[in-house]
Amino acid sequence: MTRDANDSDARRLVIRGRVQGVWYRGWLQELARSCGVTGWVRNRPDGSVEAVVEGPSAVLDAVVASCHDGPPAARVDAVESAQTSRQGFDAFDVRA
Repeated sequence: MTRDANDSDARRLVIRGRVQGVWYRGWLQELARSCGVTGWVRNRPDGSVEAVVEGPSAVLDAVVASCHDGPPAARVDAVESAQTSRQGFDAFDVRA
């Protein structure tokens, strides 16, 4: 079965590099909201940033691609992306 580009999807991301203390979470929140993506983002104790994003598959592809760059002060070494179950978020939030 093929999926339509507008099918709703969910992905869990882990972004590694210099991604804390460089406004990465706020940047991703702005990006997600501007793209109509829902979910959340948070810092992890190991220095990485974790996010769950939900939206149309094609839009999520673009969000994941942008995460490889991040905001100007960031240095992204890796972005891990894995399919996950949809939770039906209403917005995109920054979590503590």
